[in-house]
Amino acid sequence: MANISAKDVAELRKQTGCGMMDCKNALVEAEGDFDKAIKVLREKGMAATAKKAGRIAAEGIVAIKTLGNDTAMVEVNSETDFVAKNASFQEFVSGILDAILANKPADIDALMQCKFNADATVEAELQEKTYTIGEKLSIRRFVIVEGTVSTYIHGMGVTGVIVKFETSDAIKEKEEFKEFAKNIALQVAAYNIPYLAKEDVPASVLAEEKEIILTQMKQDPKMANKPEKVLEGIVMGKLNKYYENNCVLEQAYVKDDSMTVAKYVQATAKALGGDIKVVSFARYEKGEGIQKREDDLAAEVAKMVGGNN
Repeated sequence: MANISAKDVAELRKQTGCGMMDCKNALVEAEGDFDKAIKVLREKGMAATAKKAGRIAAEGIVAIKTLGNDTAMVEVNSETDFVAKNASFQEFVSGILDAILANKPADIDALMQCKFNADATVEAELQEKTYTIGEKLSIRRFVIVEGTVSTYIHGMGVTGVIVKFETSDAIKEKEEFKEFAKNIALQVAAYNIPYLAKEDVPASVLAEEKEIILTQMKQDPKMANKPEKVLEGIVMGKLNKYYENNCVLEQAYVKDDSMTVAKYVQATAKALGGDIKVVSFARYEKGEGIQKREDDLAAEVAKMVGGNN
């Protein structure tokens, strides 16, 4: 039996992006031959996929790509940040964006059936990458935006933003507009805000917010004898605060808090001699809403390597 060192395991992991234990077992089976170990990892891919199905994939990256008038953003998850930094994984994500832009699928199920390349569908390529990388991988969500946009990726794929605008062809070619659009994308990236404008807040959400405010007021003895008109004014004031905290256009502009984002849009449009409208935005944050496991990585690596040096 070949003597498999921790250095050997680390090198195979570096080459393949596979899990530590998978790499160690493959090297043992291949008696230390790296090429054979890689083949073993691929041959055992099917079993590995089933085994990994219940694992949590909350790392990964958010990526964006533009083709012509279309811009796509996708979140692809992995189990570890190590894999997210792997060049092979990043090339895979880029290929997914190509498939999205080429086919414009309606949802994830449709995307899975799209051609990734001449030989495989996206689903088949996802399985292949799961085999080789050795972690659960998941294409979580994507969006396609058509038209004039500004995009931003923060922290090597931690957060991604697409903001769509409507303006004239003359204005959108100006450097001042491009700088403005970039600033709006940065604003969206900075805060996890659910709505663009006041009118986007659902009536049910506003009704619930009003109910909460009124209940709080009824529990305050100081409010008991206030006239109805005064109480209504207080409610509206609190709702305006809700808008400030939940609508991008009502926020203080991050680079000049003396104005709101809406005022910044108006000021820029006036300076450029035309109209500018922020139409919509999409914001993905890697792993948001996914419960992440807490591991002692040092202990896990020591356990996997089994004390070999």
